[in-house]
Amino acid sequence: MDLMSGYKNRVQGVVGLVFGNENSSSSEDSYVERLLDRISNGVLAEDRRTAIAELQSVVAESRAAQLAFGAMGFPVLLSVLKEERDDVEMVRGALETLVSALTPIDHAKGQKNEVQPALMNTDLLSRESASITLLLSLLEAILTIPRGITQLMDMLMDREVIRNEALLLLTHLTHEAEEIQKILVFEGAFEKIFSIIKEEGGSEGGVVVQDCLQLLNNLIRNNASNQVLLRETIGFDPLISILKLRGSTYSFTQQKTINLVSALETISLLILGGPETDPGRDANRLTNKTVLVQKKVLDHLLTLGVESQWAPVSVRCTALRCIGDLISGYPKNLDVLASKVLGEEPQVEPALNSILRIILRTSSMQEFVAADYVFKCYCEKNPDGQTMLASTLIPQPQSMTHAPPEEDVNMSFGSMLLHGLTLSESDGDLETCCRAASVLSHILKDNIQCKERVLRIELEAPTPSLGAPEPLLHRMVKYLALASSMKSKDGKLSASRNMCVQPLILKLLVTWLSYFPSAVQCFLDSRPHITYLLELVSNPATMVCIRGLAAVLLGECVIFNRSSDGGNDAFAIVDTISQKVGLTSYFLKFEEMQKSILFSSAKPSQPHKLLIRSAAASMAEIEDVEGNETSDQKNEDHPMLAPIFDVQFVDFIKKLEADIRESIVDVYSHPKSKVAVVPAELEQKGGESDGEYVERLKSFVEKQCSEIQDLLNRNATLAEDLAKMGGGGPSRSSGGSERVQVETLRRDLQEASQRLEMVKAEKAKVESEASMYRNLARKIEADLKSLSDAYNSLEQANFHLEKEVKALKSGGAIPVPDIEAIKAEARKEAQKESEVELNDLLVCLGQEQSKVEKLSARLLELGEDVDKLLEGIGDDMGLPEDGEEEED
Repeated sequence: MDLMSGYKNRVQGVVGLVFGNENSSSSEDSYVERLLDRISNGVLAEDRRTAIAELQSVVAESRAAQLAFGAMGFPVLLSVLKEERDDVEMVRGALETLVSALTPIDHAKGQKNEVQPALMNTDLLSRESASITLLLSLLEAILTIPRGITQLMDMLMDREVIRNEALLLLTHLTHEAEEIQKILVFEGAFEKIFSIIKEEGGSEGGVVVQDCLQLLNNLIRNNASNQVLLRETIGFDPLISILKLRGSTYSFTQQKTINLVSALETISLLILGGPETDPGRDANRLTNKTVLVQKKVLDHLLTLGVESQWAPVSVRCTALRCIGDLISGYPKNLDVLASKVLGEEPQVEPALNSILRIILRTSSMQEFVAADYVFKCYCEKNPDGQTMLASTLIPQPQSMTHAPPEEDVNMSFGSMLLHGLTLSESDGDLETCCRAASVLSHILKDNIQCKERVLRIELEAPTPSLGAPEPLLHRMVKYLALASSMKSKDGKLSASRNMCVQPLILKLLVTWLSYFPSAVQCFLDSRPHITYLLELVSNPATMVCIRGLAAVLLGECVIFNRSSDGGNDAFAIVDTISQKVGLTSYFLKFEEMQKSILFSSAKPSQPHKLLIRSAAASMAEIEDVEGNETSDQKNEDHPMLAPIFDVQFVDFIKKLEADIRESIVDVYSHPKSKVAVVPAELEQKGGESDGEYVERLKSFVEKQCSEIQDLLNRNATLAEDLAKMGGGGPSRSSGGSERVQVETLRRDLQEASQRLEMVKAEKAKVESEASMYRNLARKIEADLKSLSDAYNSLEQANFHLEKEVKALKSGGAIPVPDIEAIKAEARKEAQKESEVELNDLLVCLGQEQSKVEKLSARLLELGEDVDKLLEGIGDDMGLPEDGEEEED
C-alpha cells in the first residue's frame, strides 16, 4: 500500500494548501469519511456496495462532498479497482463515483474566480501516472474478454436500463479508439443507433437520443471508412429525418435543443470528411456534400437556421455554419443556395436576402457571425456569385435610405445592403453599418470588377441641398471616424458592440484598396482621410487591432499608389508618416498587432464543440454566450472578432505588412525623381551668352545638390528610426539599417558610375577629334610632299632642257627661243599655283587651330591634362626641310 499512502499524503497536502482546511470537521466531510471507512473496512459485501452507492450519490450532488472526497477518497476507490475486479458491482460503483468527483457541479453559476473541486480532483488524479495506468488496464480488460464488444452491442437491444448503461460505456470506449470504432461499425452499430433514436422519438426524445448521437459522432469523426459505410449502407435519410420539426414546432425544450445541435454536429463531421492526412479526404467530402444536397438537407438547414426565428440561438447558429460548410468550395452547391427561395406566396424572397436580413437585424452577435460565415463561404473563390451580388448594388432615393428596417422586405439584395450601410447614421448606432460592411468585404475580396463597380457608387448627401453626392468609399471613411466617438442610445459607450464597428469597417477598406490603385486614388482625393488615419494609428486609447489595421491601410496608400500628384504620391505619404508618427512607432504597430490575441490565435475554422452529457446542465452557456463577452475588454480584442478575422485574412495582412515594409524602405532608398544627365545639357546653346550659360549650369548643379541633400536626409532619418526600433523586432531593425546602408552605397556607386560614363564619353569625343586632326595633318603633309616632288621634277626637266639648249647653241645657227624668258615664265606660274595652295592650307590650319584651342579649354574644365593628351601629336608631322634653293 505504499502507492496508496503516498497518493493520500499528496492529495491531502495539496487540498490543505489550497483550501486551508486539511482536517475539515464539516458534516459532509464526516459523512464522506464514514462511507469511505465502510468501503475499505466493511465485512459484509452488501454493506460495502450500499456505501459506495451512497458515496456516488452525495459526491454527484455536493461540491463540499467533492472536496472531501478529493482529500481522502481516491486511494480507497483506486484500491477497489485494483484488487476487487471480480466484484462487478463494486468496480461499477467505484467508476461512477470517480466520474461524479471529476464532473463540475453548477459550473456556469459559480463565481468566476472560485476554485472548482472537480477541476482540483482532475488535476490530483492526473498527477499520478499509476492511477492512469490502472484505469487504462480496465479498458484493456474489457477488450480482452472474448466477444466483449459484441456482447456490449447486444446489450443495446436489451431492456432499457441495461441498454442505456451499455450506450454510455460504448460512448466512452469509442471516444478516440479507432479499433473499437471499426468493430462497432461491423457489428451493426449504425442500424442499432438509429433504431434507438427512432424508438425514443427523434429530436423530441430524451437524453438517450443525445447519447446515441454522441456515439454516432465518435464513430464517424475523422474516420473516412466509417463515413463511407454509413453513406452506402443505411444512407443519410435517418439522420436527416432527425432535423425535421414535428408536432409543436414552436416548442424547443432544452433537451430537444441539445439533440438538434448534436445532429447538426453529425452533418458537420460528414461535411468535414476524414482526417487531413487522408489522401482520399477531398473525394469523400465532395461525395458527402453531393449526397446531402441531393437528400434536401439544405432545405432543413434553412428551415432551422433562417426561417425558424423562434428556435434557440444555438440551433440557428449551428445550422447556419452547416450551410456555410456545405457550399464552401463546391460550385454546384453554391448555385443551389443562390436559387433557393424562402417563404410562401406571395411573400417569397431569395434565401441570400433572408440571411442578409438576419445579419442586419439580429440582436445576437453569435448569430451575426454565423450568418456572416455563410456569405464568406459563398463568395470565396466564386467570382460569378460576387458579380451577381454586386450587380444589385443600386443606390436608393434619399426617401428610401432612412426607411425603417421593416420596409426592406421587397428590396433587392444590393438595395438592402446599401440600406444597411447608411441606415445607422440617423439613429446614432453604427452596428448595422459595420455588419453590412463585413458582407461587402466578402463581395469585394479578390475581385477587381466588383471593386470597380462599387467604387462608382455615389450616395446622396443627408441633406441634398447642402452637399453633392459622395462616393460610397468616402462615406465608409466618414463612418469610421464617427465610430470612435459613437455612443449608444442611452448615452453610454456600448463597449460590446461598438468595439466591432471600427475593425469591421477597416477590414472592408483594407480589402477594397488592396491591389486596386483606383480605390487608393479615390481614398486620397480627400486629404482629411490621411489625417484621420494618422490620428488613429497614434491614438493609444484604441484597440491594438484598430491601430494595426489603420497602419496597414496607410501602407496600402504607399504600395498601391500610382498618383503623379506631388501631394498624394507614395513619397508624400511616406514623408507624412515619418513626420506625424515616426517610422519607429509606425512599424511597431505591425509588431503589436501580430502579437495580439486576435492575430496570434487565428486558426482555420474548426467544427463546433460537441455537446456531451455532462454539459447538458450548462445549457445556459449556449444560449447566452454574450453575457460574459465584455468582462475584460479594456486591453483585449473583442472575442467575437476572432471568427471574422479568420486565418485567411490574417495571412493576407502578414503578406501586406512585408510588402509595406519593403516599399517604404525602397522609397527612402531612392530619389523621388531620377535625373538623367545628358551631355547636351552641358553645352552652350546657340545664341546663349557666356553669362547666361554659366548661370544655367550653376542652377542645374544647385538643383542636383538639393536633391542629393534631401536624399541624404531621408536615408539618415530612416537609418536612425530603424536603428532605434526595439522590442519585438531587433533583428528586423538591424536588417533594415543594413539595407538602408547598402541602398545608399549602391546609389552613390550609380551616381559615380554615371559621372564616369560622362567623362569617358567626353574623352572619347576629344580623342576622336584629335584623331581626325592627325589624319588631316598627315594629308596636308602628303600634299606638301607631292608639291615638292613636282617642283623637283620641274627643276630636273628644266635642267635637261638647259643642257639641250646649250648643245643646240654650240651645234649650229638654229634660232632658239629665249630660254631665260621661258624659265622665268614657268617659274612664275609654278610659284603662283604653289602660293594659292599654301594659302588654302593655311586657312584650314587656322580653323583647326581654333577648334583645338576651344576643345583644350573644355578639357581643362573637365579636369583632363591637355598637354598629356596632345603629347606626341605632330612629332611625325614635321615637313621635310626644303633644302632646294631656287636657282637664279
